[in-house]
Amino acid sequence: MNQRFTPRLTMFKQTTAVMFMTATASLLAASNAHAWTLKEAAEPYSGTTIKAIFLDRPGYKAAQKLIPQFEKETGIKVRWEVIPYENTREKEVLNFVGGGDQDIVLVDVVWIGEFASNKWLVPIKTFTDNPKLADPKLNLPGFFPILLDSFGSWNKTTYGLPFDNYSGLMFYNKCMLKEAGFSEPPKTWDELLNTYAPKLTKPDKNQFAFALQSRRGETQSADSFMRVLWPNGGSLLDAKFKSNLMSPQSQAGLEYRQKLMKYMPPGIVDFDHAEAVNALAQGQVAMITEWSAFYPTLTDPSKSKIGDCLAITTEPKGAAGLKPALGGFSLAVNAKSNAKKQAASWLFIQWITSEEMAKPYLEAGGVSARTAVYQDKAVQDKYPFVKPMVESWQGGVPDYRPRFPEWPAVSEVIGEWGSKIMLGQVTVKEGAQTIGTKTEDILKKAGYYDGKKPLLK
Repeated sequence: MNQRFTPRLTMFKQTTAVMFMTATASLLAASNAHAWTLKEAAEPYSGTTIKAIFLDRPGYKAAQKLIPQFEKETGIKVRWEVIPYENTREKEVLNFVGGGDQDIVLVDVVWIGEFASNKWLVPIKTFTDNPKLADPKLNLPGFFPILLDSFGSWNKTTYGLPFDNYSGLMFYNKCMLKEAGFSEPPKTWDELLNTYAPKLTKPDKNQFAFALQSRRGETQSADSFMRVLWPNGGSLLDAKFKSNLMSPQSQAGLEYRQKLMKYMPPGIVDFDHAEAVNALAQGQVAMITEWSAFYPTLTDPSKSKIGDCLAITTEPKGAAGLKPALGGFSLAVNAKSNAKKQAASWLFIQWITSEEMAKPYLEAGGVSARTAVYQDKAVQDKYPFVKPMVESWQGGVPDYRPRFPEWPAVSEVIGEWGSKIMLGQVTVKEGAQTIGTKTEDILKKAGYYDGKKPLLK
């Protein structure tokens, strides 16, 4: 190359490089200037009021503490009504049918099929496809897959984001166990029944080994009845949606529950979550299997005497291994709300379940469904329920409770006859046979056996 052109070529390259860098910087600046922000996204909806239903549980109280931050940032007002869990589904269904004013829908894992099939929920794709409403940092893969799939999705469509999510854990009083000669909790249900329970039960002192929340209703059907099926290898239904309650595995689980009852407080069939948690908190029982969400209650000195004696582990293993209870909710947008309220509701749901809010939500008393927050060692050290909860979510039972639309009707049957079994009004076999027959009648009427409905969702 002619040397006299080299300086010019070098200068051209330098000038081009400077121009490129300047242009790139300008583009980045322009991009940053127009980067998505919650405040900007919410401007068209400032002054809008959206309404939700909350439960009287720690996760919802945590959200209530954080909502003022959202309202200040967006100008959107969030109003909620706290009602008992047992009344929630009925109230929401009446709202859908009667044209009420609820905008944010609380969706239990077993309601998703009913709500989605009736087109009461807006698929999140409506919002995630809208760049004005979709936070680029939403990161759906950042949720635990079992939670996003079980609580928020139906027929391969996502309707809600996991919000208040639970794993069944064993909470126990390590001081009571130590006094009885045990240095660790039982690893299996068989150990709990045959080794631990006899030494921990002292009826004359009103002290019992275990409390299994079993009140008639969803507590009986899900928290008591279903809880003893899966660890033993049993299930409510088989692959063809026929009753599996007469199988040896299911029968073993239900018989186990009857044997364990003599080591539980009198009136256990009337125990709901509050009573079971309080029994442990006040030193009446040594162990409970309860939802991870009740950790804040058991560590609240104003509600619990257990103090430093509280310890947490996974639920015991059964013949089929570790098959813990899985429960929780998602938040979804009401398809019957107007467009403005739908958008405002989505912005709130997206925000309260975001990775950015996961740690504040946890610190306020909630349980986030985000994987990243639990990878923080400081979080693991501060919250002892985290490791067993994550282990349970990684190996949980996706269909711990069937998610089809007919579950509420089936749950009523189990609630009635499951209670009768526990009370000794019918035998395990009689009760299981009746539940199986009535469940199949419900599913037959719904069209599951004549090809009108697919068996798997």
